[in-house]
Amino acid sequence: MSKKQTVKKTTPKPVEEKTEVKEEKVDEKVDEKTKALQEEIESLKASVAKEKDDYIRLMADFENFRRHSAEAKLELVSTASADIIKGLLPVLDDCERAMKMLTDADDKVAVEGTELIYNKLMSFLKTKGLEVIKAKDEKFDTDFHEAVAQMPVAEEDKKGLVFDVVQTGYTLSGKVIRYAKVVVGI
Repeated sequence: MSKKQTVKKTTPKPVEEKTEVKEEKVDEKVDEKTKALQEEIESLKASVAKEKDDYIRLMADFENFRRHSAEAKLELVSTASADIIKGLLPVLDDCERAMKMLTDADDKVAVEGTELIYNKLMSFLKTKGLEVIKAKDEKFDTDFHEAVAQMPVAEEDKKGLVFDVVQTGYTLSGKVIRYAKVVVGI
């Protein structure tokens, strides 16, 4: 045999198989990287969502703190003013007693002077939220009245009503600071 004959003819393997294998390996690597990146993205999204939630909660807590602090300051101021006004209530009582005593006297100047002082003091205290509790001939209410005595009454429609006021009661901004001491008809 000649040299030419000894060489086997081989057909080249198709190139497509090798490229397909390489492409599959590349695709697998890309898929793995894509999955890893997607997992990382999901992890980061969860982390950002948690941080955002924590931030929103912190801001809400801070806003609540600010509101509670402002309310506490207002409460402190109103408590201080309530203490001062409570201290002035005996002065109002004395003015009322003085006006009752002076109505029987002939001294008109003393009556006018006492009424002037009482009215000025009362108008100032009203601007601060003080109100007189209406009691006389009103239905007895334990939220505003304190019964110090009971008195029998002849009329049926007067039973359970306030017959007389021993000491005037007051509210400050809707809160009772002194109950009206009353005599109730039974």
